[in-house]
Amino acid sequence: MTAAADATEAAELLAAVPASRRVALVDPRFVGHVHALRLGLTDPRFAAASIPGALTAQPEARPALLRALRRAVTAVGAGSPVAPAGAEPVTEDRTVPGRLAVALDAEGTTVQRPELGSLTAAVPTAPEERNAARTAVAAVDDEAVRLRSAVKAHDGFFTTYFISPYSRYIARWCARRGLTPNQVTTASLVTALIAAGSAATGTRGGYVAAGVLLLLSFVLDCTDGQLARYSLQYSTMGAWLDATFDRAKEYAYYAGLALGAARGGDDVWVLALGAMVLQACRHVVDFSFNEANHDAVSNTSPTAALSDKLDSVGWTVWLRRMIVLPIGERWAMIAVLTAVTTPRIVFYALLVGCALAACYTTAGRLLRSLTRKARRTDRAAAALADLADSGPLAQAVGAVFRRPGGGFTAPILAFAGALVIVAAALYAPYGGWLTVGAAGVYAVLSGLAVSRPLKGALDWLVPPVFRAAEYCTILVLAARSDVPHAVPAAFGLVSAVAYHHYDTVYRIRGGTGAPPRWLVRTIGGHEGRTLAVAVLAAALTHGSGFTTALTALAAAVALVVLVESIRFWVSSSAPAVHDEGELA
Repeated sequence: MTAAADATEAAELLAAVPASRRVALVDPRFVGHVHALRLGLTDPRFAAASIPGALTAQPEARPALLRALRRAVTAVGAGSPVAPAGAEPVTEDRTVPGRLAVALDAEGTTVQRPELGSLTAAVPTAPEERNAARTAVAAVDDEAVRLRSAVKAHDGFFTTYFISPYSRYIARWCARRGLTPNQVTTASLVTALIAAGSAATGTRGGYVAAGVLLLLSFVLDCTDGQLARYSLQYSTMGAWLDATFDRAKEYAYYAGLALGAARGGDDVWVLALGAMVLQACRHVVDFSFNEANHDAVSNTSPTAALSDKLDSVGWTVWLRRMIVLPIGERWAMIAVLTAVTTPRIVFYALLVGCALAACYTTAGRLLRSLTRKARRTDRAAAALADLADSGPLAQAVGAVFRRPGGGFTAPILAFAGALVIVAAALYAPYGGWLTVGAAGVYAVLSGLAVSRPLKGALDWLVPPVFRAAEYCTILVLAARSDVPHAVPAAFGLVSAVAYHHYDTVYRIRGGTGAPPRWLVRTIGGHEGRTLAVAVLAAALTHGSGFTTALTALAAAVALVVLVESIRFWVSSSAPAVHDEGELA
């Protein structure tokens, strides 16, 4: 920390700092909580941030800060800088850092101003103001606020009341010992994999251990985010690991349960794959709806207004959060049922619970979409097109033909194509080429569905319908094949494809766009993979050839997708996206 006598000296000192380092300006009269300074000056997610009396700039915002400071020096010599002509101050902060923040905003550099809540950050100019600020600092426990802020603002009932009351202290313990959120995330994954291995033993003791370990894994899963918020250790890698490992843990546990049941003579692989398909389709409904309405104009509806009114009735908030079976409630249910029942009952409960949750959320979103008069943007249409995951066949159809006009033609075509291929997989003679023909029809109809921008009221349904069609086709054909180990191989294939779809979502959320087109072309797109599995089922009807082919396809997709995903997230400058904690 270096003190500057005036703005001229501050500009000289800033210019001398290596360009790769973050810098901060703090008024020497600053009075406030240490955690207020942490929030304002150490959060790595923002190029520039400010609180009253303090301003920070990451390397990418340093040139703009230096220009603003030099302009101020030129304008008023060695005195305090002023905002550019015509700029409206966004705060009452009249200090040097505060005025520079206004200048940065005016130049187009976004300055983050974190909510401080009960924390104090002030630059008093009179003795009585200084005494009042110091009294305000003493009245609020900085550490208690920091702990409370580590907890996610909107979480499920189980997480809020059964995990967060003590996991925040585990997060603090980790922070004081120098552990990082990524290390805790990895520990959560390892614990879940051990739980899956325990379930795979097929013994009652193994099931009990699996349930306990799964709950421990979830505690660590909550702890990593709380540690990130407590210590402000956000990172691109951390955001990716946290999101990706959640899916890997849950689906690995499904596989462990299926293996354990098989040891006891009960084949539940179809149920395990069905649970994974249903859960993945639920997620893509959430992702697709949210992306379609992320920046929609005139985005209101009577249904949304009713939801806002219900938010004022506390018990309805918790009830609605529990109905959707979020990860906390879901994992608690899985853990308890694993310990006291059988894998078959676990999967029955999962399928029923997730199906009810899917009906509830999808019905609400359909009502919102039909009653609101939102105009969707080009960005939303592009996000839906990326989530559709259309391959070369669908793109070729879309380049030649255009779907008919009408607000609902895209989802109707998608539903029609999905119905054709799933019905053929279910009812056509297994091993015949009728299913292959149906897959060809599906490719044509899915290409027509995305041949125009997806801006209709229900066009957000197109990606989830494609996911359901592809995953269900793989599930049904593997289940009907009667080939040994075909369903476990299909489980591996759906896992690899689902990872690609989740990765696409996280890239879009991070503002970096979808995976490169060459990747989508290489793995065939949803319609290409569906057609490939249909051809394999027709051509390899005897022996273990179908299982071998599914395993090879799963390995190939996983290899290509994982290599590209790891390369991107390790090397990219995608912004880290974390859920915020409670306001300080």
